Amino acid sequence: MASDSSSSKWVMENGDIPHVLAVDDNIIDRTLVEKLLKNSSCKVTTAENGLKALEYLGLASGAEQKNTLENGGPKVNLIITDYCMPGMTGYELLKKIKQSSMKEVPVVIMSSDNIPTRINKCMEEGAQMFLSKPVKQSDVKQLIGQLMNLGRLQKN
Repeated sequence: MASDSSSSKWVMENGDIPHVLAVDDNIIDRTLVEKLLKNSSCKVTTAENGLKALEYLGLASGAEQKNTLENGGPKVNLIITDYCMPGMTGYELLKKIKQSSMKEVPVVIMSSDNIPTRINKCMEEGAQMFLSKPVKQSDVKQLIGQLMNLGRLQKN
């Protein structure tokens, strides 16, 4: 894959490329978020719903101990999830993650509905950020800036 030499490379404190789990039931939105994150030098894994995300993270059906940690750390450095999904909302996914051994992993909620009570509820539950859809490259840059401020990312 060709890379744009003008694009910044972002790495975790340990030198690894940031790994993001993107969760959205809409394939178009999921693909867009994946592309934007990859443009920002992130490794991206996608899931089509909250249950698939929990399965990937090893948090579904008591599988937490088995799959959550990889080389002493979480499998992902950031989770971006849609709010409105069938079966399990992004808010419910956020709550499950924040009640697990992966509670330190930042979770970003995105939604096409800009409802203040929904945004506040997610932020109170521990969401790092709330993004309005459609997500833009500038949103990803803002998110990266927040992660840098937390000391999780550095420019390479």
